[in-house]
Amino acid sequence: MSATKQALPLSTIYPINTLMELTLNNNNNQEEVTTGTIYCTDEVSNTIVLKKSLIHTTLSSEITVINASVVTGRRIITAAAADEQQSQELEGNNKNNSEAASLPNVSRRMVEERERRAIKLMEESFRHVNQQASPEGQKIFDKLLKACNEVSWKGESIIVLGEIRVDPPYTSNDCTLLMGVVGKGGGSGGLGGHSLERVKNIVAAAK
Repeated sequence: MSATKQALPLSTIYPINTLMELTLNNNNNQEEVTTGTIYCTDEVSNTIVLKKSLIHTTLSSEITVINASVVTGRRIITAAAADEQQSQELEGNNKNNSEAASLPNVSRRMVEERERRAIKLMEESFRHVNQQASPEGQKIFDKLLKACNEVSWKGESIIVLGEIRVDPPYTSNDCTLLMGVVGKGGGSGGLGGHSLERVKNIVAAAK
């Protein structure tokens, strides 16, 4: 299904709690497909918040913020499959009432705490979105953030660990040590040099 022009509200085009497959167009005019559940949308920043389930990790899910302008296609994952799975789960619950009765009660406090954590995570994700940057720049920023944690925007440049700058068009050749780091002996053999090489490898792998 092709992406609809933004005549309708994002909340209508991307309904909350809908499992969708989105096709994104990055800065190199290459398409990338991502799948997740629509967590929420924001009309002001023109963004979609996608929630993805994670495996082999202590985290239950990952929040991704996507600029709606880079979405070139969308597809709702077959609702019948979800309905069938839900029916099977309900049937299983009806057959195992005794087991269901033994499950611990979910307290209101636990639900509110999970909601607060989700909202905090979403707010942090919004702070990491740079409307001035290209989709490719945002993609590189997200990769660096996952790998290095301490990443921020300065204009359209990405600052990593307070000592490395990645300028547009965000290739490994655009990664440089900040002047203060170089002055403190951050050459190729120093700590800054090792960090620079690591950042270059992350940027190259993200291309």
